[in-house]
Amino acid sequence: MSVAEILDDLEYGPAPESDTEAREWLAQHADGTQLFIDGEWRKPASGQWFDTLDPATGAVLARIAQADGTDVDAAVAAARQAQAPWAALPGHARARCLYAIARLIQKNSRLFAVIEALDNGKPIRETRDIDVPLVARHFYHHAGWAQLMASEMPDRAPVGVCGQIIPWNFPLLMMAWKIAPAIALGNTVVLKPAEFTSLTAILFADICRMAGVPKGVVNIITGDGATGELIVRHPDIDKLAFTGSTEVGRKIREASAGSGKALTLELGGKSPFIVFDDADLDSAVEGVVDAIWFNQGQVCCAGSRLLIQETVHDAFIAKLKERLTTLRVGPPLDKAIDVGAIVDKVQLDRITSLVEQGRSEGAEVFQTQLEPSKGGYFFPPTLMTNVHPASTCARVEIFGPVLVAMSFRTPDEAVALANNTEYGLAASVWSESINLALDMAPKIKAGVIWINSTNLFDASAGFGGYKESGYGREGGREGAFAYTKPKWIAAAKPIEEAPVKLAAIGTEPGFAGIDRTAKLYIGGKQARPDGGYSRAIAAHDGSLAGEIGDGNRKDIRNAVEAARKAAGWAKASEHLRAQILYYIAENLEARADEFAGRLAMLTGERKPRARREVEAAVARLFAFAGWADKYEGAVHRPPFTGLALAMNEPVGVVGIVAPEAPGLLAFVTLMAGAIAAGNTVVMVPSEAQALLATDLYQVLDTSDLPGGVVNIVTGDRRALGLELAKHDAVDAIWAFGPQGMAETFEKASAGNLKQTWCETVARDWNDEAVSGGREVLRHATQVKNIWVPWGE
Repeated sequence: MSVAEILDDLEYGPAPESDTEAREWLAQHADGTQLFIDGEWRKPASGQWFDTLDPATGAVLARIAQADGTDVDAAVAAARQAQAPWAALPGHARARCLYAIARLIQKNSRLFAVIEALDNGKPIRETRDIDVPLVARHFYHHAGWAQLMASEMPDRAPVGVCGQIIPWNFPLLMMAWKIAPAIALGNTVVLKPAEFTSLTAILFADICRMAGVPKGVVNIITGDGATGELIVRHPDIDKLAFTGSTEVGRKIREASAGSGKALTLELGGKSPFIVFDDADLDSAVEGVVDAIWFNQGQVCCAGSRLLIQETVHDAFIAKLKERLTTLRVGPPLDKAIDVGAIVDKVQLDRITSLVEQGRSEGAEVFQTQLEPSKGGYFFPPTLMTNVHPASTCARVEIFGPVLVAMSFRTPDEAVALANNTEYGLAASVWSESINLALDMAPKIKAGVIWINSTNLFDASAGFGGYKESGYGREGGREGAFAYTKPKWIAAAKPIEEAPVKLAAIGTEPGFAGIDRTAKLYIGGKQARPDGGYSRAIAAHDGSLAGEIGDGNRKDIRNAVEAARKAAGWAKASEHLRAQILYYIAENLEARADEFAGRLAMLTGERKPRARREVEAAVARLFAFAGWADKYEGAVHRPPFTGLALAMNEPVGVVGIVAPEAPGLLAFVTLMAGAIAAGNTVVMVPSEAQALLATDLYQVLDTSDLPGGVVNIVTGDRRALGLELAKHDAVDAIWAFGPQGMAETFEKASAGNLKQTWCETVARDWNDEAVSGGREVLRHATQVKNIWVPWGE
């Protein structure tokens, strides 16, 4: 071809990356990889290996060791033995290890990038320029947390041994997201990479040895899903961190229920990419390319739902189709290609099937033309139009280079379409009006919002989802906290509850006056229990203290509906929420003698001690009123031109099963903390001391609290709590009781993957540092990171 011909068409020529060094490294493992346990390489006890393939050719790259129960036990034992000495090291010593890891990753960056591209199928430009630099960034960033833990988290301790299971779409980066914060904060890890993409994790194990990481701190075991299940169910693991599908995340929640394991889940997504008519359309087109065709669309936060304002819909689709035809699909090691190979034939078949299903449902499919491939798993970048919100391809996570497009007319309609999904991982909003974009951000139910940008990540800013996209954050301060626990827990004793003694029918009342049976409190009004039954509450001396409504499933349903209707409470100003909490405290104090008398009757405490609990409840209301406008987020300065705003948002509807004692202080603490953050609540009070909660009805009525913000259903805590845990309109369940209660509620919560705070050890509710302020507010909020770039 002549120079004139080249200049005439300007087609890309091949620009292959050398894989010589990577092939030499693979040759060292020609007999099969091994497991990295206690700082040493071991053959799998099973004596079994399986093949891992090059997605671009279908050829075998290596044979991967299959770990079994014996190997998992050995890895967990090594991690357990190493954990206490590792945590006891000065933070500076741990920081030096993480710093060494970061430096070694940079020194071997090209080897990591090539192996990742070979193993996963993603373009070398992405592994070289995005994945590997971010991996190093995470270890540098968390070296800082290791150094600062003692001063910045003085009341926190490491969780212990962490079981970590990562996916195949970002094998090396997800490993860094998991391992870096865990070991920085004094934990040890047992990590299992995805069976399709284990190679860079094996290479990383050698980096740990070179960096001087003590034996047992990092253990890497390979295998299939059965190996992951062994980790999930292992009794000596203290925390589980999983990134993967929502389906598997739900199974992990069920399997770990009642085990006491901390849990972080980063799951699926169907993220909206919203384009307003005032957006820079050419920039937005490039944003779409990055949102859905980056990493072949195999990204949990991929902008796979394109929502375009109706007035520019046709023009934008035309621009997008033109751009789509220029995307080059080809071998991952070719530096001139845009889209690489799908990770495996199983995933390719799934993508193909879902696209064909969309076509059969009426979608119009536009695809680039693929050159014939000699083996390998390739799928053309695809745009689907004429798609309806209820279409399969608009609802199901395809996890491939497939974009579905729909139109909207108004910002409110865009919000409705964006939130019309069980997922809530990320969203991208494109508009030249920063006022409009920032108005949209809090309305979209997702953990990450990108303004005029997409797929921005940094170790300083947390990443994670809402709803069935999981819970917990990775990165940022909140991600670091997820690998710690309060120090007081180490000495805490398990909660033990004796059966509640109800007064028998015919028991003489221990009070004078007209009989009064307390009802339920739903939607700001007292309501009779649906079942028509009441419970007789015994005083400490066995006499009748009073009667309460015996709530049932329908009462819980009504209370949740009322709480959902009161969602406007989240939009109320922090100042207003604080004022109402002050009013509640004021009105409670006005009736302090009455509450103290009730408390003394129920518990047998002397009146002065009972009065102190009432005073403590008033003080706790003041504390959360103070926090209401002070529990603010943060402004992150990631290494790019712009900011990431970490906003503390309410979780939503919180179901709260209060502990049996202290009946007033614990109830008020949990209620006040939840509503101070903007949540609405359905509360189940102590059974033995439920009359303290029913006495609060009039306090709430006279404190300007909007109806439905606080709903109280009395009765059997286990039965009512289970209904809350199962209810799909409840966003979180808090419960304080025995281990069996926690297991039941956590297992039931898996239905819609609601957040859980199920505590089975006794806390000091009088201690402000233990039970007030940030401790409760961390559970009452979820962090949304809003990325705002600037400049041209």
